[in-house]
Amino acid sequence: MDISLSQCFIAVDDHDKALAFYRDVLGLEVRNDVGFEGMRWVTVGSPSQPDVDIVLEPPLADPNASPADKEAMAELLAKGLLRGVIFRTDDCDATFERIRAAGAEVFQEPTDQPYGVRDCAFRDPSGNMLRFSQPRTH
Repeated sequence: MDISLSQCFIAVDDHDKALAFYRDVLGLEVRNDVGFEGMRWVTVGSPSQPDVDIVLEPPLADPNASPADKEAMAELLAKGLLRGVIFRTDDCDATFERIRAAGAEVFQEPTDQPYGVRDCAFRDPSGNMLRFSQPRTH
């Protein structure tokens, strides 16, 4: 049996701002941008990983969720408490400089971690933490 990652999800509060960041700053390609059941379905991905999509979705994309639950999720997103993703890069420092120069909010400058990577972190326009990890060679 072969199992592989197909999609992962990132909550965003403004699709246009998210697209400007993920497409224009990170260089991901837009693969889908359609309306669906009153929501917007946007997928982006790395050209080097054509079979893995990142879905940019509202904080609580369940149409049956209560208004209170939707508000609670929006508040968590605004505080930066929802999970983001970790991207792999072959040059953490160059990636950091490119993203910082584009005006992204720096969360952590490039750092050698004890678990074998050099990484940095930013917040996207919705407050999600995105890490950029480079495996260290010994």
